[in-house]
Amino acid sequence: MKKGSIIILDFGSQYNQLIARRIREMGVYAEIVPYFTDLEEVKAMEPNGIILSGGPASVYLEDAPTVDPKVYELGIPVLGICYGMQLTTHLLGGEVARADKQEFGKAELIIDKKDSLIFDSIPEKTQVWMSHADHVTKLAPGFEKIAHTDSSVAVVADEARKIYAVQFHPEVTHSVYGKQLLSNFVFNIAKCEKNWRMTNYIEDTVKNIREKVGNKKVILALSGGVDSSVAAVLIHKAIGDQLSCFFIDTGLMRKNEAEKVMEAYGEHFHMNIECINAEERFLSKLKGVSDPEEKRKIIGREFVEIFEEQKKRFKDADFLAQGTIYPDVIESQSVKGPSATIKSHHNVGGLPENMEFELLEPLRELFKDEVRRVGRELGIADHMIDRHPFPGPGLGIRILGEVTKEKADILREADDIFIEELRNEDLYDKVSQAFVVLLPVKSVGVMGDERTYEYTAVLRSADTTDFMTATWSHLPYEFLEKVSNRIINEVDGINRLTYDISSKPPATIEWE
Repeated sequence: MKKGSIIILDFGSQYNQLIARRIREMGVYAEIVPYFTDLEEVKAMEPNGIILSGGPASVYLEDAPTVDPKVYELGIPVLGICYGMQLTTHLLGGEVARADKQEFGKAELIIDKKDSLIFDSIPEKTQVWMSHADHVTKLAPGFEKIAHTDSSVAVVADEARKIYAVQFHPEVTHSVYGKQLLSNFVFNIAKCEKNWRMTNYIEDTVKNIREKVGNKKVILALSGGVDSSVAAVLIHKAIGDQLSCFFIDTGLMRKNEAEKVMEAYGEHFHMNIECINAEERFLSKLKGVSDPEEKRKIIGREFVEIFEEQKKRFKDADFLAQGTIYPDVIESQSVKGPSATIKSHHNVGGLPENMEFELLEPLRELFKDEVRRVGRELGIADHMIDRHPFPGPGLGIRILGEVTKEKADILREADDIFIEELRNEDLYDKVSQAFVVLLPVKSVGVMGDERTYEYTAVLRSADTTDFMTATWSHLPYEFLEKVSNRIINEVDGINRLTYDISSKPPATIEWE
């Protein structure tokens, strides 16, 4: 934690990652910690400001998550968001109750105290994004209402103590001046300085890796994806040949992936990298398994077992490095209060407790866009850095139902065509993540006057800035038609294509 930063106490909002991301975009470091973090620990971090996030609970319930009220007596500016506003009101002597008119979605914010520092450069009326069933019915002593909507007290403040609270979500793009409001809190009220730059991050991380690793060895599974690649180059910059990388060909990788990875990182960056052919091993363990969580955990366990085997060759390899990033951590954790588990990621959710390695995760506190910026600073080619995310379990979770070699080969070809056409039409860099899913469904078709009975595949393309929320890509009909024709004509085993038009939430980007 950097001195003079912003701490976000997590009460379980689906948007809490966005708060941190918005603040980091301003050049200020922000870190999320559980709401029950000890107050002494919070003070030791020496933050310039504290934000209480939103959350799904009601403050008046007996088991509602809460904080030590002394947080408001530290002399550190506080901003409560949604649940954070209700909790602040509740703890400091105000009242909160179930609203007769609940607000979900867009609302008009009307500012009552235009000269408040929190409203600098914000018009008197503006659109905000509400998501609350409870509301403030009585202000806490010392607080005043400084903005409202038609049906709620929207912003309150005790400006003498620098405590502010908003009922809406300034972190989402639907709140038009939300980022400005956060900026006002960060700079006007918390008096933060810009302390978050990728060049500084690289220097600090390289130093930390060297101190942590010493003269020991590190091994890393380099998949060729953005996260593992940046982690590998960053660690290699720190400790050079003490890092040994293994590309594990699980049989669940993209087309020609092994060749591309060996060339990019073995030849260009001169890393110690070895290709391990484990296709038969992974597929045999996945035989007959259809449950997505079980597939993920099997794949995770196999990765670890391979590393355990490799350790016999590298007696002093004490560290297992991974490309874990911030959204992986948040989506895989489930504690009382913070965000519920959506799915486990193989790199954070499938590792055994008795694993012999110590984990080295240099990207653990970064968002995807920050990882890419680090990669560019390190000199990784744009075409590798700008690759769409590829899940750790690979095609194992893009083949719904049982995974077989036949299905993997079919999906590899279909996916390669989709990506090739996106690049051909200059669409690849305009969407955030695109891939093909193979369904455990066959349908009747006709090819060359003959009846076929083959698999159905789904094209998936999503647009997002942070991978916490996403919308489906509005690709041109003509493009989708071209991709469909190519896949159906060129890939044996698929005779029907559909296009996924689901957003996240309620869907996830990956199907499993």
